Amino acid sequence: MIYVGIDPGLLSGAWAAIDHHGAYVACQTIPHVDRRIAVRQWRDDMRQVMSGQDALIGLESVHSMPGQGVASTFAFGRAVGAIEGLLDLLPWPWHHLQPRVWKKAMGVTADKATSLTLARELWPTAPLKRQKDHGCAEALLMAEHMRRTWA
Repeated sequence: MIYVGIDPGLLSGAWAAIDHHGAYVACQTIPHVDRRIAVRQWRDDMRQVMSGQDALIGLESVHSMPGQGVASTFAFGRAVGAIEGLLDLLPWPWHHLQPRVWKKAMGVTADKATSLTLARELWPTAPLKRQKDHGCAEALLMAEHMRRTWA
């Protein structure tokens, strides 16, 4: 069984996978071209990582934020819609994960640094060296939350 977490976003979104033992499998930013998610490329990347295994996918449930501009809110919504559309076409079940639930269970806060710190401790071989790797860190933690909750 592979557990996949997805931290949605247009240019900063990421996805990560761990196995049923909690071992690191993969993480990467969601591929995009010209400010649009490269759905076919991402589908192929996911299929390669899963390589015929069963999987459970969790997508962080998101909403617009106060103070966001109309154009950025629209672009973010379109990215989330593309992600949900892709997930509906994949053969694996997927669920929305509430940020307040998985973050509380994993002991992290809204401060992205807490997610990076914990993910670096749990998966020292994962590519989480930069501050901007927080999307991969949060995706890994969502996958771990699912493993602990639904295993």
